[in-house]
Amino acid sequence: MLIAITCLATLVAGLLLLNFLPGEKKIETQLTRQYDTNDPQFRRSLGVLLGPPIVEGNKVDVLLNGDQIFPAMLDAIRGAKKTINFETYIYWSETIGREFADALAERARAGVKVHLLLDWVGSMKIEESSLKAMHDAGVEVHRYHKPVWWKLARLNNRTHRKLLVVDGKVGFTGGVGIADKWRGNAQDADHWRDTHFRVEGPVVGQMQAVFNDNWTKATGVVLDGEDYFPALPPAGTMPAQMFSSSPTGGSESMHLMYLMAITAARHSIHLSNSYFVPDELAVKALVAAAKRGVDVRIITPGPIIDSDVVRAASHERWGELLAAGVKMAEYQPTMFHVKSLVVDSLLVSVGSTNFDNRSFSINDEANLNVLDPAFAKQQEAIFDEDWKRAKPISLQKWQNRPLMDKAAGKVADLIGGQL
Repeated sequence: MLIAITCLATLVAGLLLLNFLPGEKKIETQLTRQYDTNDPQFRRSLGVLLGPPIVEGNKVDVLLNGDQIFPAMLDAIRGAKKTINFETYIYWSETIGREFADALAERARAGVKVHLLLDWVGSMKIEESSLKAMHDAGVEVHRYHKPVWWKLARLNNRTHRKLLVVDGKVGFTGGVGIADKWRGNAQDADHWRDTHFRVEGPVVGQMQAVFNDNWTKATGVVLDGEDYFPALPPAGTMPAQMFSSSPTGGSESMHLMYLMAITAARHSIHLSNSYFVPDELAVKALVAAAKRGVDVRIITPGPIIDSDVVRAASHERWGELLAAGVKMAEYQPTMFHVKSLVVDSLLVSVGSTNFDNRSFSINDEANLNVLDPAFAKQQEAIFDEDWKRAKPISLQKWQNRPLMDKAAGKVADLIGGQL
């Protein structure tokens, strides 16, 4: 009996250990700076080395906070004629969850093909009654990496992607989850600050392909045909690409994209990120940029945050950055959940990716990259407004933080690879 218990305990421990082992080799060497963002080679590398190709003729509209984000997404869903593909991490029931469930169910009853892919961990708070109501209406609902005993190791790999594609023509991506804390206009501590984007044009086909990637993994079914991939004429003038990463194929691609952009920067980097726990390579790239004269500014959450461990681990990495001249500030009014990188008033990268190892190596992520000066200037103006509501942290202030904060940072840093 004792032998059987020992064997079982060993098996369970082994399965749990698999959760924390990387699936692919990590990038180990700092990139060599070979070109600026204005060099045609930068665009070629984004589209060829990392893929998919950058496509012309897109229109991207910014949506700030729940008051703008949710109505736009719901309007698109309610106007769907043929297909709705929706993949998200956080989906809770609550009032906004019920609104989305009702809208998706209504369209399914009307004959629209509705596919909903929810991460199992992120949607643990959804009510079974909501799932049943959608299923009964004809919505195809699947939970990504629902745990089963023979595949327990994959539970640590979550889909953190936030994608909504309607009729293959209109797409949404950004940082928002389907929960009531994203409602409102970031007016208080209970209503989060976030940004989402509405997209039209040829790049929506790439967004659909990214959704299809995980839908096929979860169901074995390939969604194809004109209802999903219609011909997409130009809708604007923005060059863009929909970029994705996954441990099952290119887990380091998102990490590499960020490193390439930072390394190519020549005058400015504006980084907004809700979970900023950079690894050594990212720190070195940001430090090198600051030392060559690039204006590097970073906004992270302040004391209102949903993970004190992440904040402690983040603070532990700030010393070298601040010493090199990187400007750091913590957003004060509420939880700051924005995930945006703007480089040289040209490249804007937005989507689901956090600036941490979990996003760079463990989760499935998706970012929209846009190369458009006017759009970049607009995002910089939004960044400046957020900066006004953030509290700058100097090197001296960081060095003089309380001993308990320093100790918490040391402890949190031990698990930084899982944050």
